[in-house]
Amino acid sequence: MLGFSAPRPLRGLGAAGLALILAGCSGRQSALDPAGHEARVVGDLFWWMLIASVVIWALVMAFSFYASHRRGEPWSSRAAARVILICGAILPTLLLAILLVFGLRLMPMLRAPGEELRIAVEGQQFWWRVTYELPDGTRVSSANEVRLPRGRRTEFVLTAQDVIHSFWVPPLAGKMDLIPGMTNRLVLEPERTGRFRGACAEFCGASHALMALDIEVMEPDAFEAWLQSRRTPPAPPRTEDGAALFLANGCGACHTVAGTEAAGRVGPDLTLLSERPSIAAGILPNNTDNLVSFIRNTRDIKPGARMPSFAMLSPEQAASIAHWLLTPRSGTAGTRRADATP
Repeated sequence: MLGFSAPRPLRGLGAAGLALILAGCSGRQSALDPAGHEARVVGDLFWWMLIASVVIWALVMAFSFYASHRRGEPWSSRAAARVILICGAILPTLLLAILLVFGLRLMPMLRAPGEELRIAVEGQQFWWRVTYELPDGTRVSSANEVRLPRGRRTEFVLTAQDVIHSFWVPPLAGKMDLIPGMTNRLVLEPERTGRFRGACAEFCGASHALMALDIEVMEPDAFEAWLQSRRTPPAPPRTEDGAALFLANGCGACHTVAGTEAAGRVGPDLTLLSERPSIAAGILPNNTDNLVSFIRNTRDIKPGARMPSFAMLSPEQAASIAHWLLTPRSGTAGTRRADATP
């Protein structure tokens, strides 16, 4: 019996392609590797729909093969009409009805209310404003990063300032649009700890692809300790040069740094920037060099951003501002990221 063996280079290429495909099924931004209750429910629906689609495709291919190779008398009009009725109307209707009922049964589960914690997320061009709303009315501000307790249902209140955005953290839940003038809600219940990546899933402008979001799921006790420590932000570090340059160049008109005169609301809150894993809405690792580059070349790194490029600042001046912003606050549990440079 004759066999066929692909050349070694082709076999290696095929193995590499298979490994690449399988690698896409897991990771911090994969919908096929659920880490939350909502994502797992949506994932189950996806797999059932995929199985149904494969079964329908296989049946269609089988009938096509049978029809193309069949020899003998042609079917009567009555027999052909019966096949069309059963295969073209009755079976598809039954399959779609089953999938519809299966999907509708999931909706109450996905729309169940959250627990006490609410997080307001406002989409802007091109970053995320994050506000933790605690049961006692206290608000804790952040940007481009969300921390969640494992095993608790947290309600997200989603709004947009300018254009339509879409909040999507594939390992935790399906996407939800943020629409100007409307308030949408999404409930997340993470099932395992870790760091995940979210993104804007609706085209919103030139830097749409540069609008990411870091999600860190923590153990409930660790999350409560972190949240309690943020109720009263600690004093800013005593490095006067960076603070003076920050204020003198008008940065405080757009950004807030608690404990200083900077109280702007146009841009992200930078009070605890040192604790965030990234800058510029998830596109650059959080270290001094990257922050200096972003300060001086904002529009080159993020086209369409509302923040102007401060190219008039010397590298030394920008580094002084960056060092001040990235110096950990006294009394915080967070420290500079491992990839930070002095």
